[in-house]
Amino acid sequence: MACQECDLLQRIPPLPVGGKARCARCNFVLAARPTDPLQLPLILTLTALIVFIVANAMPLMDLAAVGRYASTTILGGARQMWLDGERITAVVVVFCAVIAPACHLLLMLVVLLAARRPPLPHWSGELLRWGLHMQPWAMYDVMLLGILVALIKIAELATVNPGVGMYAMGLLAVLLPAIAVTFDAREVWKRVAWKHGDDLAAAAFAEENYAERGR
Repeated sequence: MACQECDLLQRIPPLPVGGKARCARCNFVLAARPTDPLQLPLILTLTALIVFIVANAMPLMDLAAVGRYASTTILGGARQMWLDGERITAVVVVFCAVIAPACHLLLMLVVLLAARRPPLPHWSGELLRWGLHMQPWAMYDVMLLGILVALIKIAELATVNPGVGMYAMGLLAVLLPAIAVTFDAREVWKRVAWKHGDDLAAAAFAEENYAERGR
């Protein structure tokens, strides 16, 4: 793999529990293997799933202007966009704020729970692959930034009070990257029970997947 700091190509050896691999040139940490590599990602995924439900069930904000009050959720805002003719925007919001993060968290949760009792069935590798594909589309940080920009623009026209859903979105914007940072896909790949039982092929497949993700 290429070092993220100096781009030196290096081969990462098998790491012992608690071990780290550092770049031979700049000493940057290339890979690490914690004592329990799946425990923290599982806790973060469970927490993110609960926060995700709260973010979609509770109002994002309360608006008050000229004696009128209104509040909305993520799905309620997308529905209003659809009714106002902004259908492409509504579909993008629903996909990036609801469908993609829900699929990512549910698939990751299933894989992480199954990985606690190896060997995993071979289809769990496909679940992991789809879960990782959905991860970049969960754009809560981008959506939160857009909402904050809109709030600044309407602050002089109406009274805006952030709701529970807004705080939950902010927490999700932290939890989702935390899952990506703490999760090591290689720890799951090497626990999968491959159809032909070929350990060398399984190891090669795990390394190939790891390299494709650039981690």
